[in-house]
Amino acid sequence: MAEARAHGFVFAGKKRPGSDDADGGEDAMVVAKKSMMSAPMAPAMWEDPAAALASVRHEFGEHGGVNMSIEASATFTVMEPDTMRRMFAGELGPDRDFFIYSRHFNPTVLNLGRQMAALEGTEAAYCTASGMSAISSVLMQLCSSGGHVVASQSLYGGTHALLTHFLPRACNITTTFVDIRDHAAVAAAMVQGQTKVLYFESMSNPTLTVADTPELCRLAHDKGVMAVVDNTFAPMVLSPARLGADVVVHSISKFISGGADIIAGAVCGPVDLVNSMMDLHQGALMLLGPTMNAKVAFELSERIPHLGLRMKEHCNRALTYATGLKKMGLKVIYPGLEDHPDHLLLKSLANKDYGFGGIMCIDMETVERANRLMHHLQNVTQFGFMAVSLGYYETLMSCSGSSTSSEMSEEEQALAGISPGLVRMSVGYVGTLEQRWGQLEKAIGRMGDFGFLKKN
Repeated sequence: MAEARAHGFVFAGKKRPGSDDADGGEDAMVVAKKSMMSAPMAPAMWEDPAAALASVRHEFGEHGGVNMSIEASATFTVMEPDTMRRMFAGELGPDRDFFIYSRHFNPTVLNLGRQMAALEGTEAAYCTASGMSAISSVLMQLCSSGGHVVASQSLYGGTHALLTHFLPRACNITTTFVDIRDHAAVAAAMVQGQTKVLYFESMSNPTLTVADTPELCRLAHDKGVMAVVDNTFAPMVLSPARLGADVVVHSISKFISGGADIIAGAVCGPVDLVNSMMDLHQGALMLLGPTMNAKVAFELSERIPHLGLRMKEHCNRALTYATGLKKMGLKVIYPGLEDHPDHLLLKSLANKDYGFGGIMCIDMETVERANRLMHHLQNVTQFGFMAVSLGYYETLMSCSGSSTSSEMSEEEQALAGISPGLVRMSVGYVGTLEQRWGQLEKAIGRMGDFGFLKKN
């Protein structure tokens, strides 16, 4: 089967000599310059994501610039006629700096893939045009017609719709939803030989349930099932692959991008899986074509190095606000609070010094109260913006049941623990902490006329 092998997407930084398959020569010096930093460490050795990112080979620009050049070409030329045949036969590929077409592999996008693999501690990664394209491509690669998925009942609404409606209709792939905290139910739902994937979020959207990733992965592997984990809510904070996950998916649009200006996704996992997804005949990524633009990849590659700093401040402010709001008598959901049911679990799983996540929820119980609170926060005190998504430098807030979880029925929302008045807040970091807390406190104070606030 024709397949362009990528060997972990750790490529030499040399330029090709005149003959396509010549070795080294004067260009061996370029290898030394371009490969000053080593490849990502293997998962068993890898601990701190910031250290792993710092160990990724740095790509210099074509003329020696400190930033890499953008390879904007859709197609690539060859020096010898037979080279193209060899590339399509899988004899030559990106690992030796041979490229065919940017829907397959692009040097700039592959560099971002190396960063994502380092971030998540996986052998390889491939970046896509959106988070949903990453999720759907993985599921369609791992499951054939008649396949079965076991998934958490608390998921992002788009993922829930994909599993509930689209995959059964279009692909004959069915899903059993379970309470991810009920490990007995998870194990019972997986049928050996039929179930192909156990799918859950490391920290659920929007209820902030923390998955016991090591135990869930053990249960999956006991049944011969692949564990696929969405880590969008907790980059740097949690490392699912280090905890046993086979595949980690991301919506890079969120915390990793940080600017609310890019739509992107990533699949992080074993080399064999990622390469199979790029297979010319049966690869979901190759044939569905959710290709990331090289200019987008360049933008993202410049943001990942300071992701750790941003996440620490997102998390610090979320904990500060959650603690203060709880003292004011609000029902706050945040895994950094000691009364959160998963607080101790998260402490045991989280990477040291990155906090407990940049998302918190306030349960206002009714849609009316939730809307009133958001109105005050945006239009009166200027604390944040009413908008979906997360990971922005400003605080973003939405009423989940009527927005990002609206694909779920009322019954499904209730099973997932989503109350009608649940306000999800992605905590920003601009402005001083004192300034923002004052704005938040002022808006909450205006809610007193509802008789809602009461001490716990």
